[in-house]
Order: sequence, then structure tokens, then C-alpha cells
Amino acid sequence: MKSADLTSTYSGNNHYARGSNQTKVRAYNERLVLTLIRQNGPMAKAEIARATGLSAQTVSVITRALEADKLLQKETPIRGKIGQPSVPMSLNKEGAFFLGLKVGRRSLDLVITDFTGAIRARINKRHSYPSPAAVIEFTHMAIERLLNNLTNEERDRVAGLGIAIPFRLWEWAKALGLDPKDMEDWKKEDIAEKISQKWDFPIYLQNDASAACGAELVFGAQDRPRDFLYFFIGFFIGGGLVLDDSLYTGKTGNAAAMGPLPIRKSNGTTISLMDLASLVRLEQAVIEAGGIAETIWENTQNWDIDPALVDPWITATVSALVEGIISASCIIDFECVMVEGWLPEDIRARIVAGVNAKLKGVVAPGIDLPAARAGTIGSDARALGGASLPLSDRFLIDRNGFVNR
Repeated sequence: MKSADLTSTYSGNNHYARGSNQTKVRAYNERLVLTLIRQNGPMAKAEIARATGLSAQTVSVITRALEADKLLQKETPIRGKIGQPSVPMSLNKEGAFFLGLKVGRRSLDLVITDFTGAIRARINKRHSYPSPAAVIEFTHMAIERLLNNLTNEERDRVAGLGIAIPFRLWEWAKALGLDPKDMEDWKKEDIAEKISQKWDFPIYLQNDASAACGAELVFGAQDRPRDFLYFFIGFFIGGGLVLDDSLYTGKTGNAAAMGPLPIRKSNGTTISLMDLASLVRLEQAVIEAGGIAETIWENTQNWDIDPALVDPWITATVSALVEGIISASCIIDFECVMVEGWLPEDIRARIVAGVNAKLKGVVAPGIDLPAARAGTIGSDARALGGASLPLSDRFLIDRNGFVNR
């Protein structure tokens, strides 16, 4: 895959509309209504009209069309007020389906979600390192298996595949303990193009940490601030950036990567953030202690790791994150920092608490440092971020489209 290709969103040769028109890119006002309901939950037509500035008649026409396409459904009428009962409209989970592929340095994960973002099924494979050929083979196999579990109508409602992948993978050979030749195929192989040759739905591609951040925007709790910095702690730590409620990826698609950020050590030398706050550091510690590192990658529910190894890693991670937050805050005045990762919830909570405690003791003249909070998606953020790409492109607008907020 060429370097330039890796930084763009790839959508195949065309955006194919398969079957009935529910998989087509929706008209702007329809997308506006779908976005509003996704963010706020079930809403009556009068509430939609007030929030969007559309007329009551226009809202009725739109909601009828979306209901006919099975993207919206009526909820139980709310009675007890003067006049006709209010009938909230909600997302129909069967309205569309989305595939999300996470290409990780230690594993592959392909999920299929419904229209609400709930994961319906997944297929996972662990590996020592990713190769383009193996990723393509896995993806074809996994898509076929997942689609075979759908009805014909459900298959016609699959709106696309989003791929969340670390950019410039060939530059990570040394960190993975590999010969650079093992990763050279990534320089010339375009996996999105290869995958699109077999499937008649659009393919999207985005940096994995930015995709995880996008999952927070699309599927996460809606009480988040409009501007925040995002960290995803995986094999390597990565970052994402949200400005005015929109994901900012920059001209190369790699904005707020954060991993290479220099961090000052106590002896005056510097080291990158990813060398301190990544799971590879914990993996190395487990291996050096004679343990089995696979426990880290099997799942995030029951890590069987000696606290004597986990605790120092958390301490180092917290210190590195604080340094990174201070540096980033000198450029953009964030309201908060969100921390997510391939982590058990209790470890993520300890990291967030440690960051907040350490930030309180920082004196930074002229800078208001943000508070840290846990992400609301969890360890599936990258795969869900991939699934959010076709959903966002075809059914949503950004939050700045609303008249009232």
C-alpha cells in the first residue's frame, strides 16, 4: 500500500447501492433527523422540528419515509397531555448493518453491528504481526461467515466495511521485533482495494486510533464536551482529536497520533510516549518475568498478571500521559481528555484517576489543564470505529448541522 493511499479514505470504485434504497446515501434532512435521534434517543416529531428548525409538515414527511425504509420505528405513545398522544420515533436496529475491521499488531477483529451500533457477531484471530495477504484472507473469510448468518433482507442492508488500521505499518518492524523485510509489503499493498474486488459495498479506511475516537463520537455517551483529546492504549498508544464536535484527522489522516510525542525523563533525556504508555511495555515485562504474554491479548476481562508488573506500568503510563496532556494543552485548550484502550475497566479507571490526581499538582502558568475521563466504548472502540465509517458517511451529519444545541 502506498504511503499516500494509507492516509485517505478508500471507498472502492463506487458507492454501491444494493437492493432497496435504505443503503443509499440519505438526503441531508433525513440524515439530520437520523443524527438527532441517534444522539438524543427516541424523540417525538414536535421535538425534532424544534431541534432542527424544520417545519412540522417536513418532519412528518421525513419520518414517514425513514419508517417506510425501516430506519426508524414508532415507540409506545406517550399519553396524559392535552391533545393527541405523542409518538416518539427511535432507530430501528434492523435498519442497516455495518462491518468493522480492526487490524492490530497482535490481532485481527471483524465485527458486524446493527443500526444502533450493537455488535451482532464477531470473528477474531491473533497473530504475531499483520501481513497484507493474511489480513485480506482473514477479511474475506470473516465477511463471508458473518454474512451467511444474515437473512437475504439483512444482507441487502449491509452498508459497508470500515477498516481501522495503524498507518505506515512498515515503520513498526523494529518495535515488533521483526526484520524490516517482513513488513515491506505494506508499502505497496492496498488492502482496501483488494478487499473491494470481492464485495459490492463500499470500503472505508482510517487510522485505528482516529477510528476509535470516531466510535466515541458516533456511539458513545452524548454528554461529552465539544473539544477533547483522545488516547487509545493498545499495543502502541495512539490518539485522536475532536474539535467542535468533529473528528479532525488532518491532511494525512494521522492528526493527533500522539505516540511519537517526546516525553522528558528525570535524567533530562527524552523518550517517546509510546515507549512508556503502550501495552508492548507491559508485554515485555511479563515475558521477562517468565509469564505468558498472551493473557494480555486474549481478552480484557480477566488479565492474570502479577500486580508487581502491572502497578509499575500504570505508574509509568500515568506520568507519560500527563506529560503528553501538558504539551497538547499548550496548543489547544481542551475541555477534557478521554482515555480508552484494550484494558480491563478497573485498570482503565486507575489510569484515569492517576492522571487526574497528578494533573492537580501541575503548575502550568497561562494554561488551564483539562480533566481526564474514561471512554465509554471500551476495548472494541477500534472495530466499532471501523463500523462507524460507513454509518457516518451514509446516514449522519456532524453535530454542527443543528439549529439548536
